[in-house]
Order: sequence, then C-alpha cells, then structure tokens
Amino acid sequence: MKFLTKTRNIFLLDSLGALLTSILLYFILRNFNDYFGLSKDIFELLSIIAFIFFAYSISCYFLVKQNWRSFLKIICGANILYCLLTFGIILYNYETISIYRTIYFLAEIAVIIGLVILEMKIIKSKS
Repeated sequence: MKFLTKTRNIFLLDSLGALLTSILLYFILRNFNDYFGLSKDIFELLSIIAFIFFAYSISCYFLVKQNWRSFLKIICGANILYCLLTFGIILYNYETISIYRTIYFLAEIAVIIGLVILEMKIIKSKS
C-alpha cells in the first residue's frame, strides 16, 4: 500500500494490468481460441480495448499532475464497462464457451472490480 501513497501510481498499476491483459488475450489466448470456445475476433477486440486502457493509464501516469481525480474516474468507468462487456460475452456465448474460459473471464472481472474499488477509495480519500 505504500506504493499507492503517490496517487499517480494507481495509473501505473492500472496500466500494467491492462497491458498484461492485452498481451494474454492477443498473444496467448487468441492462439488457443478453439480450446476456449470463442472466436479470434473476440480475443482481438478485447485485447485492443485493454491496450487502449493501457495507453490511457500510462499517459495519465506520465502527464497528469493536477485534477487527477477526473482522469481516474474515467478509467474507473471504462473498467466497469469492460467488465460488463466481458460478462456479456460470457452470457452470449454460454453454449460454446469452455469452463476454462469462463473461469479466466470471471477471475479477470474480479481483479478489475477489486482495482476499481481501490481506485474509488483513493478518489474519496484524497478529496
């Protein structure tokens, strides 16, 4: 938690998580799409979205000096929308998606929701 005493470090944490997600989805899971029961297009779409989140968060880490709350609120909202999209993909593809993919997506959603909760606590504590 000492890492998060500097408010801008939450952007770094968020960006690293988004980059890891993007890499996992595009370079690893996309190549095993038949095993997971989803098309390559879904993996590519989610990896592109995650990479956009990475670019936004890392930009905020380096560029935002003041008014960081509004930038953090944007990424909180984006993360929530990503979770809803991911859950929607699970529901839409429930007949073809494997249990392994469902577990991966649900774990990813849980981690992101945990990060959003942490981000919201930071926003409230520093106001």
